[in-house]
Amino acid sequence: MEDEEGTHTLLVERDEDFLAELSEYLDVLGSGTRLKILKAIERRPKDVREISREIETSYENTKKHIDKLLRIGVIRKEAGMSRPTVKGVHPVWKYSVVPGGMEGIVRSLSLFGNIGLMPSDAVLSERLAAVQEQVSEELATAVPVLMLLGGPDDGKVFPLHGERVAVGREDPAGAGEYDEVVDIVLAEHYAAVTRVTRPHALLTLEEGTWYLEDCGSTGGTVLNSVPLEGKQKVALSDGDLIGLGKGMKGARLVVTLPGA
Repeated sequence: MEDEEGTHTLLVERDEDFLAELSEYLDVLGSGTRLKILKAIERRPKDVREISREIETSYENTKKHIDKLLRIGVIRKEAGMSRPTVKGVHPVWKYSVVPGGMEGIVRSLSLFGNIGLMPSDAVLSERLAAVQEQVSEELATAVPVLMLLGGPDDGKVFPLHGERVAVGREDPAGAGEYDEVVDIVLAEHYAAVTRVTRPHALLTLEEGTWYLEDCGSTGGTVLNSVPLEGKQKVALSDGDLIGLGKGMKGARLVVTLPGA
């Protein structure tokens, strides 16, 4: 669905449990201290004392914030050893961001921002927008991602690296003809999507803006329900919905652009 300004919005049924969980999620991520903790443990696991020293707050306060981050599943804890001191070393819990956690936070907030909350949820919508802005500023290292909707890989996240990203279905016979690290390769289930060896679509980064174009695919490429024509190159915006191919065997991808 598109609103009066042409912005793409996902329609969902009102779910009180979901709204309550979303409210808690926003409460946790709306804290500047908790965002500092995420930054502190983004590169390597640290124990509570290391984190508290880095963010310059008390051990007790740091532990409370960590417990809240654990509850929404964006960090994890594992047994480790403390740094050596005059008294030796001892076992500690070390905390780290879950794999893909930073990108996942940005992606989730972007998706939530396009679910079409009811007018009665105006306060929640305002909080969501405020948290999106705060997270975008504090977690500036988060990379742009595409999230797959539907099919067996529903929810899979593809970070956008480099300046040229081919998008298509896997092609075992064409191994080596595409970049397995950079390119977005979908599973065989998405049969309406052209194989990546002659990509279905292409994403390019030019002067800070990501562009999408169809590469002459059979099933076509649409952006927010508008088909792309020929070699037309269209700028992407945060929250855009890309459609590859047609029907149940096609693929839909939600665009998340941190800081956009």
